Amino acid sequence: MKKNLMVVLAIFALQNIFAADANSVLNNWFAAQAKVKTWSADFMQIRSFKVLTQPLTTRGKIYFSEPNDFRWQLGDPVQTVAIRHDDEMFVVYPLLKRAEKYPMGASAPQQLRDTLSLLQAGMPRTQKEFESQFQIKSLVETNGNWQMTLQPKSQGARQMLPELKIMLATNDFSLASTTLVFADGSMMENDYTNAVVNPSLDRNMFEWTPPADYKVTEPAGR
Repeated sequence: MKKNLMVVLAIFALQNIFAADANSVLNNWFAAQAKVKTWSADFMQIRSFKVLTQPLTTRGKIYFSEPNDFRWQLGDPVQTVAIRHDDEMFVVYPLLKRAEKYPMGASAPQQLRDTLSLLQAGMPRTQKEFESQFQIKSLVETNGNWQMTLQPKSQGARQMLPELKIMLATNDFSLASTTLVFADGSMMENDYTNAVVNPSLDRNMFEWTPPADYKVTEPAGR
């Protein structure tokens, strides 16, 4: 009985330590986030699949402007561009002259909104917003970074993405990497370098009008 009680007390103490660390990290992270109006970085994307012995790597650029505009560019020459502005997002394939259009506002299906919101997991605007979307499964300090393992609270989002990880630098709580773990076991890791906080960005980079020779589909409308 005494041994069992000691185990219970030890687990309780560890839970309290984890909660204290999580609260401290979140408080510092959101204090740093509050100062970010725009952000840009280079990244290396690493895609891992169970059927491949070696991961696929591609370089890219990311740009962000509050509250929720972003632009991802993948490849050189650019293979894929994801552009969100206001309540609309385009995923553009320049080499194929194709694009997909997704609604992002209140009119979008809830599962779609929950899933696409994961694209901005590393740049949440408020702690309330973050905690409404994610549950922290673990928090560890490793190699000068905080690694948070998260689980989406939305069942629809979990069906596609059961887990994701965010790495934050321990010195300034800047975003170091994000890792998305998909339901099929594949992973997509984005490692960020050359990040610039509050650069001057051209607002036009977050807007895109399909050229006349592009084929545009709306997968969410099917």
